Amino acid sequence: MKKYGILILMVFIHVNINVQNLYSKAFGNPKDKPLLFLHGGPGYNCAGFEVAAAQVLADNGFYVIVYDRRGEGRSTDASAKFNFIETFADINLILNQYNVKKATLIGHSFGGIVGTLFMKQYPEKVNALFLVGAPVSLQETFKTILKSSRKIYESNNDKTNLNYIDMIEKMNPTSAEYYAYSFGHAMQNGFYTPKKMSDDAKAIYGNATKDPAFTYASKMTYDAPQGFLKNESYTSIDLTNDLKSLVASSFKIFGLYGKDDGLYSPEQVKQLQELLGNDKVDYIDDCSHSVFIDQQKRFIAFLKLNSK
Repeated sequence: MKKYGILILMVFIHVNINVQNLYSKAFGNPKDKPLLFLHGGPGYNCAGFEVAAAQVLADNGFYVIVYDRRGEGRSTDASAKFNFIETFADINLILNQYNVKKATLIGHSFGGIVGTLFMKQYPEKVNALFLVGAPVSLQETFKTILKSSRKIYESNNDKTNLNYIDMIEKMNPTSAEYYAYSFGHAMQNGFYTPKKMSDDAKAIYGNATKDPAFTYASKMTYDAPQGFLKNESYTSIDLTNDLKSLVASSFKIFGLYGKDDGLYSPEQVKQLQELLGNDKVDYIDDCSHSVFIDQQKRFIAFLKLNSK
């Protein structure tokens, strides 16, 4: 009888399902506060958060659900539509599968766009939204990347890359080439990595790399960005008015951003603070794009404080 009870407890705490080609996984006690993680991209997956942060959050009293969007990561689906209608239907499917009527959304990067638009469409299903390194205006993010990259190349007298920046700035700013080249320079210049990584972050990254699932973290599926660009013109999205409307309706929205995240200037973060409220946005030292790894203790503390 004891062994049977232990087995039930293990199933209760750690659920792993695949529904209609969607990879998903849950951590923690279903009776705890539900969190749904929305990963970045388009084209990436939840593996980094899943391996590095999901169980830790579960240990801190949350019921954490992660999944890869349809046609991205481990949610292989050759018929994926790559539009928000399909994306929102899948979020509802995931919530229903785990018997969650209302969840707090953690929207990382592009996942913040997904979370904001889902909250606007289905406000009754969202307790709160945390924007984590998420763009409000992608066009402003591209400008920030190119401006910061230009400064680096000028200081290094790097004429070759300065020519590339000149070339990119003459492109159609909503095109696939423009965003691909912009993000390429962001990666090249270390905009996703803290300038000074904490010992805690080093340990988290070190442990994460030992997990086989972490190999997916850096893998990209290219149909997704092309599909969302074609179907949703996502490189032109500006959430400013959507966020203003949600805030005016008293919805709970928070932001967590790293000061070393090269995708966002201090001015962009300040604008978000003015929009959401200074106490609603945590702007963190020694932290870049993956706040939930770079400054995990601060990340968890902020979630716990604002999830009461």
